[in-house]
Formats: sequence, C-alpha cells, structure tokens
Amino acid sequence: MRISFLLHNAYGIGGTIRCTFNVAGALAAAGHDVEIVTLVRSGDTPSLPLHPQVRIVPLIELRRRVPGSDARNPLRSRPSRYVPEAEAGGTKNFNALTDERLAEYLAATDADAVIATRPGLVIALAESGSDRYLRIGQEHRLYTTHSAEIRAACDAAIGRLDAFTSVSEADAATHRAALPHVSTLLTAIPNAVPPTPIEPSDGRAKLVVAAGRLIPVKRYDLLVGAWAQVAARHPDWRLRIYGRGPQQPVLREKIDELGLADHITMMGAHSPIETEWAKGSIAAVTSREESFGMTIVEAMHCGVPVVATDCPHGPGEIITDGKDGLLVPVGDVDGIAAGLCRLIEDEELRRSMGEAARVSARRYSPEEIAARYEALFAELRERRAAAPAPAAAPARRRGRAADGRTPELSLKARLRARVVQLIRRPLRPVASCRVDPDGNLRVLVEADGLHGDELNLTITRRRHPEDRVTLPLRPPAGTGRSDRPEDAPPAWTAVLDRTRHTLAEGRWDLHVVRPSDGARRRVVCRYAEGRGLLLQRPLPGSPVHWWAPYPTVDGFLALRAWHRTAHAEATALRAEEEELTVEGTLYGFPATGGTPEVLAAGALTAVAVPRPARGKNAGAPPEPVTVPVIALGGDRFRFTVPYAPLHGAAVWDLTVRDVRRPAPDGPDPDPIRVGRFIGDIVDRNQTDLMPVLGGFRPYFTKASNLAISREARPS
Repeated sequence: MRISFLLHNAYGIGGTIRCTFNVAGALAAAGHDVEIVTLVRSGDTPSLPLHPQVRIVPLIELRRRVPGSDARNPLRSRPSRYVPEAEAGGTKNFNALTDERLAEYLAATDADAVIATRPGLVIALAESGSDRYLRIGQEHRLYTTHSAEIRAACDAAIGRLDAFTSVSEADAATHRAALPHVSTLLTAIPNAVPPTPIEPSDGRAKLVVAAGRLIPVKRYDLLVGAWAQVAARHPDWRLRIYGRGPQQPVLREKIDELGLADHITMMGAHSPIETEWAKGSIAAVTSREESFGMTIVEAMHCGVPVVATDCPHGPGEIITDGKDGLLVPVGDVDGIAAGLCRLIEDEELRRSMGEAARVSARRYSPEEIAARYEALFAELRERRAAAPAPAAAPARRRGRAADGRTPELSLKARLRARVVQLIRRPLRPVASCRVDPDGNLRVLVEADGLHGDELNLTITRRRHPEDRVTLPLRPPAGTGRSDRPEDAPPAWTAVLDRTRHTLAEGRWDLHVVRPSDGARRRVVCRYAEGRGLLLQRPLPGSPVHWWAPYPTVDGFLALRAWHRTAHAEATALRAEEEELTVEGTLYGFPATGGTPEVLAAGALTAVAVPRPARGKNAGAPPEPVTVPVIALGGDRFRFTVPYAPLHGAAVWDLTVRDVRRPAPDGPDPDPIRVGRFIGDIVDRNQTDLMPVLGGFRPYFTKASNLAISREARPS
C-alpha cells in the first residue's frame, strides 16, 4: 500500500511526531510505500530519527534562505476557511496558504490511505480529501480536552472519514458515546513506543524516576508531597524528576519548604530519556489524566515497574495492577507514597514486576502497532467493498513512470555514482557507551559509519590536545552479540579500563581515527548509559579518579573526569537555619581494617576556608573555621558547620584536614575538598540545589566541590 501521514511540522520533536515516525518506519519495513507529508518545513533535517525508506514531502517552505521560500507568501496572513481560530493559532498554524497546499496535495495524491494526525489536519482531510483513498483521522489527546469550537469542527469532520483512532480504548468509547450516529469506524490504536537497545534496569539502585512536562496536569506536586513520607521511611532513596515546564519554580519551592532538597533532584530535560529510566528501580506517574502514557511504556521497556495514578485514560490500559506495575488512586498523596514504599521495601517484587513490564511493553512496539494499522486498512477496504462507490482514476505523483516505478538513473548519474564509490568514504562515527560491572567504559561505535581496516578511538582532554588516550577499536567480526546491546547494529568496540587508564580532571572528547589516511572525526552520541555508575565506588588507594559519560549540547559523546589525591564525598546534606550538616565517605586515605586511619585516630577535622575577595578594596580574609569530624564507622563521617562564624567573606569552601599534619606556610598546595562527583551526574551545580536558609546557601561549584555562599548561590 501507499500510505501518507499528514503532520503539521515533521522537523519538530513533539510526541505526535515521534509516534508518527515510529509507525511510519515500521510500515515501511513491512514493505509499504510510506511518506510523511509535512504541512510546513522549518529545518534542514528532521530532529528525530526516521526509517530511510520513509519519504518526507514538504508542502510549505518556511526556511527563508531557500529559493522559492513561502515565508513571505501573503496568503500566510489570511485566515483559514475551515480550521477554527483556536486550532489555527490566528494564522500561525493554519491559514489560507495551508488550505491551498493541502487541497492541492489531497486532490493529486495517489496514496491508498491518508492519515491526519491533529485536529486541523483532520478537518482539512474531511474538507478537501477524496474517496479515492482511505481517510483516517487520529486523536493524540483526549476528546474532552479540546475547546468547544475545535470539538465542534472535529465532530463534524469525523463523520466524513472512513475511520478515526484514539490512543486509548476509553477515549474511543467516549467518541462513540458522543457521536452515536456517525458511520465512521471509531476505534483505538495506541501509540507506537519502540523497545530500547540500552541495558535494562536491574532494580538495585535506590532511585525513583519521573519524567515529563512540568505542567499542572502531571501533578508532580503530589509526587513531591508523597516523597516526604517516603524519605521519612527510606532516607537513603532518592527521587529524580526529568523535564521542563511552567511548574518548575512551584515545585522547587515546595521541595525546599518540605526540606527535601537533598532527596529530590530536578534534572531538567534529557534526551534520549531511556538511559535515565534504566537508572531507576521504580518509575512514578502521578497525572490527573493521560491521553495514553508514553512515559509509562518507555519505563516498562527499560525494565522499570511503574507506580501510576489510575487516571483517565491510559495507565489502566497499559499497567496490569500488581503484575507489571501498581495503580494507585488519583490525587491521593498517601496512596502514591504507599505504592512507592511497597516496591521499595520488596526488592523481589520490584524485580519481578520489572521483568514483567518489559514483556508487557512489547505490545506497543512499532511492529505491533503497524500490524494493527494493516488490520484497520483491511477492515476499511471490506467496508467499502460492501458498499461500493465509484472511484476516480488515481493521479500520478511527479517523478514516477507510468507503471509507478521510479525512472532509471541517467548514464551521467550512474557514472557519478561510480566515481563516488571509488573515493574512500568519510568517517561518520556514531556511538553508544555503557559502564560494565567492573566500572570500565565500553564504547560501541556503529559499523555503518566506519570505513577502514584498522581504526582507533582517541580520548582527548578539551583545551589540552597533548593529553590523549588512544584505544584500538575491535571490529564487529570479533565482537560477538554479547558485547552489544540487544537488537543493536554491529559495532566496533573499545574499552577504557579504569585499572589501566586515569584521566586528568576536566572534560574529554572522543574521536575515531583512521591511521591509513589520517581521517579523524568526533563521535556522535547515540546513548550515554551511566546506570553502571550508580552502584560503583572508586578503586581503593590514591589517587581517586572517576569519570562519567554524557552527550554534549551539540550531540557528541564526551567524558567528565575527576582526579584527586584524596576525596571526601558529600553523600548527604542537611541545611537548617543556623547550620549545615554534611555526611560523607572518604576515598584515597590510607586505611586499616577497612577504616581510614585518619578517622580511626580521630585526627580529621573539617575546615571552612574563606574565598579571597577580589578588587582594590579587598581586605585580609578572615580566619578559616574549623569543626570536628565524627566517625560513623568504616569510611563514613559527619560534621556540622555553624553559620554564625562565617562572616567577612562571601563564599566559604569546605575541606577536610589531618590535624597531625603541620600547618603549611602558605596556602595548602593540595587541599582535600569536600564535594560530590561519585555517581552518574556530570554537573552537580545544575542539579543538586539547596535552599537559602538563614541567609546562607550550600552549593556545588562547577568543579563539583561543596561551598557555602552568604546569600544567593553565585553564578
């Protein structure tokens, strides 16, 4: 079949675009001729991955620099004839030009089925579509969430289509109840959510993960309130909330009011999110309503059981309560806390639920959803056969021969292709990485982007090109599937062994190098899996070194490294009006019987060191403030810094020191800073935020060191 999906803008990153790309790719892989018709084109290439056999057909060109751009077309300022203003956004989303281009396309297409993915496109398909092809509309939200004028226009349009799909059976039932007289087939086909090739959760990390837009309907305020109960019973567990949105400052304030700043981390947006789901042992969804629940299926694909409110409409259709997740009452803080604590306190239950969740999530794979669309097409054809209607001869798409085949390449084009084959192809390395059980970093570079017999992976410290580690890349033939994520493409493999390599403190970039011709290309990041870091500890002895992989803002794979003679890791902070209490773990100190000798001897003190002021009028800095350190057993410690003595300097850096060491004549050349970098988070100064209490704020610097600011957190 020739299948056409109508999207408003295929160059964005929304959930509708992702779902459409997923099912379009699966249909193309099943042998169908699939295209995505994007009403507008705003970018050079799609932001999301798309199956190579799926064509993108733009109708309106909005890139101003492109010849023939429609950016200044006067029809864009005129309102649409049939799309309501609430959906049209004035004339921003739909206008007279979109009416014209959609009508032209729908009159000329030779598709067998056209699928519209949002209300304005559904209305256009009903207005300008033809009986020559199946006309199918989709609802990616809920029937009740649209404004009255959009709802009325959609209801009228639905009756002129062959089928209309909702993403949940509950919403399909709502449509059937609201539109009892239409002959249109009203059915449910859920969103396609592909399984992930990353390593699934093993349920051991003491971490709960939530992710989504920070908007009122998601009710993250309930999750924060519930976590106050969870933290009281299980203070060693942590909650991470991923996402951005208008509720962020409200949630931040609530977290601080409840004293949960060191128990709940607001992580910001993260893509791809699958690596973060896999770090958790439990996922939490506390929405007031969900049209489907893509985040639920994403977490389940990663082997994470979900505690979700049993809200309309999706969670109850996705989760089998007590088997692959838990459903709790909507809006019930106590119920949410009880569900989370049940899985926290039963390790075997959450592991078995995680395994069952992976199995359950398979029914939402793109292949399964594509099969449901194929069944829908067959049913609609049978319906039409039972009530035949005259059909016009299909118009032919430009660029196709009379028999529907693509015209043969010209001799000139074939010669040009042959010349290109003779030129050595460039490197286009795309890689994923993961931390193995021994703490080593395994980098897997996809074979499709590599060409050559002997290749190396180099890891180079940023702004220090002389600092470089070169690792051989092992070709796929010797890799074996056990070295690769499940269902991942063949990959070249390099291993950064932490027992053999230490990296200087800083950020490191990865490149693939082909020695035969000197080609060198930076590595694009597919997945940076840090789950293995959550339960790792630094190797014993000194120096202390640690690294964490991450994707850069421009999409490349990089490492953040720390390298210290010794380190005092701040594992827990308790900020109060008059003091800060720090609990932590020592690394790199000589130990006897598993306990650092300095703790056993009672010789460790904590020192708050004033940071020198800058400028002409800066006076002599005040004296450091020293407080005792309490040994908690093994390598654990605790100390409390009162705020009252911290005057005369804006910032105080926290260190620990052996009182038996003679005081240095000048500044300590190698101070043992208190900080936080053990784990998977690269920039603690962006995530681990503490409130201002008593005019002081503890914070982590860009180097991950702990300091106290006298007022607001410094930039």
